[in-house]
Amino acid sequence: MANVPFACRCGKVQGTLADVGWGNHAQCFCQSCRAADIHTGDPDPGNDGIRVYQTTPDKISFQTGQDQLAVFSFGPNNLLRWQASCCGAAMFNTLRKPKVAFAGLVAARVSDPAALGPVATRGFIPTGDGKHRHEGMGTLVFGMIWRAFIVRVNGRWKQTPFFDLDTLQPVAEVQVLPKGETARLIAQTGR
Repeated sequence: MANVPFACRCGKVQGTLADVGWGNHAQCFCQSCRAADIHTGDPDPGNDGIRVYQTTPDKISFQTGQDQLAVFSFGPNNLLRWQASCCGAAMFNTLRKPKVAFAGLVAARVSDPAALGPVATRGFIPTGDGKHRHEGMGTLVFGMIWRAFIVRVNGRWKQTPFFDLDTLQPVAEVQVLPKGETARLIAQTGR
């Protein structure tokens, strides 16, 4: 399994995604992922979706800039979205509970996104009638559950750069964005 470097836009945050193949390359078209990109200053992906490599936190290590991580959420119980405070770049997604080991690395931060392999799962694909559909969700869900189970049993869930293990809280204070921020961000694009 290959190791792939990643970095924020300005290069202050740099690290390595280990063992590519122990994860799932996914593309998400949901409004929350789109709004997160807009919020962090990345270009509006529109209907192109956001590509994320889903793995476990023990596969992510930092060489520089770990202290530059900031985290926000679109609600008090929603997914945590990690960004580089130095340049604002969207970097990772995690769940709020470290014992359920999950981390998604934004593929745009990887030096060579092709190294992540082909997209295996697509979620929230717009259908044109206001609804959405999914492709490969069995792969995504089974993979997430299986990887989280394995690292829970072998204790590797404790190898996380995102949480303080004494308190089980994120290493940075979570900024909870106001209700309706997702819709506001998307509306401002005019698309």
